[in-house]
Amino acid sequence: MLLPITAFYGSLLAAFYLYLSVMVIVQRRSSQVGLGDGGDKHMLQVMRAHGNFVEYVPFALLLMCIAELNGTTGILLHVCGWWLIAARLMHAYGLRHHFGVSWQRFFGTLSTFIIFLILIVANLLPLYTESSRI
Repeated sequence: MLLPITAFYGSLLAAFYLYLSVMVIVQRRSSQVGLGDGGDKHMLQVMRAHGNFVEYVPFALLLMCIAELNGTTGILLHVCGWWLIAARLMHAYGLRHHFGVSWQRFFGTLSTFIIFLILIVANLLPLYTESSRI
């Protein structure tokens, strides 16, 4: 079975992941840090932008994949997909360009959590309606 919506957003997010990975490599070379952050605040920022992406995006894509397999409407999946891309771009930008709290990080984090909740409901709601028919 094809999952074109999840494949589309997964591919775009994978491209962004590669960009974040390259940014870590560039910062490592620039700061001459082989492992860890070497006490360099900029190194820590790019590492956390990369790490935070890895911590949240795969799980969001898994929820999106399950929702697509279960027949969730394409419009909802597209809204979640575009919103996830915007959220992760803003979050990474906020981490990379601001020390401490920023509205970009807040937007990215809150949006990611809301997307998770939407996809959780999209995945659980059909189970509830199916079990109530029995």
